[in-house]
Amino acid sequence: MSSNFPSESSNPSPQWFSGAPEPVPAAIPGGLKEWRLPAVLFVATFLSMTFAGIFYSEADVGMFGMALRVLADPSLLLRGLPFSFTFIMILLAHEMGHFFACRHYGIRCTPPFFIPFPISYAGTFGAFIRIKAPFQHKRALFDVGIAGPLAGFIFVIPALIIGIASSQIIPKGNLGDSLAFGEPLLFRWLGRLVIGYDPSVQDMIANPIAMAAWFGLLATSLNLLPIWQLDGGHIAYALFGRERQKRISIGAALALILVSFAGWPIPSYLAFACLILFFGMRFHFYHPPTVWDHEGIGRGREFLGILAFVILFISFTPVPVYIA
Repeated sequence: MSSNFPSESSNPSPQWFSGAPEPVPAAIPGGLKEWRLPAVLFVATFLSMTFAGIFYSEADVGMFGMALRVLADPSLLLRGLPFSFTFIMILLAHEMGHFFACRHYGIRCTPPFFIPFPISYAGTFGAFIRIKAPFQHKRALFDVGIAGPLAGFIFVIPALIIGIASSQIIPKGNLGDSLAFGEPLLFRWLGRLVIGYDPSVQDMIANPIAMAAWFGLLATSLNLLPIWQLDGGHIAYALFGRERQKRISIGAALALILVSFAGWPIPSYLAFACLILFFGMRFHFYHPPTVWDHEGIGRGREFLGILAFVILFISFTPVPVYIA
């Protein structure tokens, strides 16, 4: 995920400006000092992910019961490594996609900040980079926006295949009263292709690597929503322009709120949807403009934009978590 919240005083150049954008200076590295806090957060997130990963290999006790077991026997953390290593590599690929795209265009940005979430089923609230300069043109905005989801998705596919191949299939209805995870289209397609999984008559006990890839799909789909400062918002702005992107953002945010109630009593997306609505209100539901906002992005990027929303469609699950 990337964010770019310019101050009110950072006005773009006039829209009547003609000619190609001038080259921008190369991004200036911030030195090792800038990476200290991100490195600490990365390690903390990896540890909290590792704890979360134990749940997918030792699901016979709850999270707090698991915490007590780990305190008694820290070697149990080793069982969470397949999940944590896979998941953090997916998120790292996503954020470094943004980071290197920013470096390519000479856009100042921070290193990736990972957000640990101890004693949870994911171990993290995700990650982000903070962009510290306006985008020069829509091509840069598009490329920075799409680079993260595409890089992360490239890591998700092999993780899904490997994880599903090691998963267990049981007759449907044998899970009992337990926490279950909704299955995106891509998850079901690869399940059928790799191990012959039929969700109409079977349930899958997913391998920890498959669960890490599932969370990777969830993160990818949420970031690709065409809403304001999300990656999909950057892509939609570059494709459709400022006014249409505003309307798309409002519609997508409201739709996400409605979808949240499909999983009642667990409205999984509601807090996230309210958060992005709050940020949207701060900027009157407008995406910050680029400096040379009149320039197009070309047919090749338009095709990639369509591909991005196809990835959103096959990665999104309306009810991510429910009680089976």
